[in-house]
Amino acid sequence: MVTLISNSPAETEAIGRRWGEEAVRGMVFALTGDLGAGKTQLVRGLAAGLGSPARVSSPTFVLVHEYGGGRLPLFHLDLYRLSSPAEVIDAGLAEYLLDPDGVTVVEWAERWFGPGPASAPSAGRLRQVWIETVSETVRRIRHVDSGS
Repeated sequence: MVTLISNSPAETEAIGRRWGEEAVRGMVFALTGDLGAGKTQLVRGLAAGLGSPARVSSPTFVLVHEYGGGRLPLFHLDLYRLSSPAEVIDAGLAEYLLDPDGVTVVEWAERWFGPGPASAPSAGRLRQVWIETVSETVRRIRHVDSGS
């Protein structure tokens, strides 16, 4: 497991940007963290790293936003309103998680993957990410990669 410290929203976005630059088709980023931890900030960076000009916002009320215009499409899911893997499947979101035709990032991923490190339920590469609020501006970002 890798641990990073972000001292500001700009640093959180820069981490996401770096990850977006390295992302490959089929990659899934599974984000876990409390409200206000910086999940959407990290997604803004991912979109920028993929070269997308999109204005990223939380998809809480629509479950998924699709952002194009970059080297790969970005699928941004928010599972906050769902409570189980069955609800994720019933909502038609499994294709984004199991075999995305681009890069998928999932907020509230524990609704699908569970709370801790697990075997990759994705066909491709999975990066599980936990964002912990240390102080008003400082975040501890831990991640582990699995899959092919």
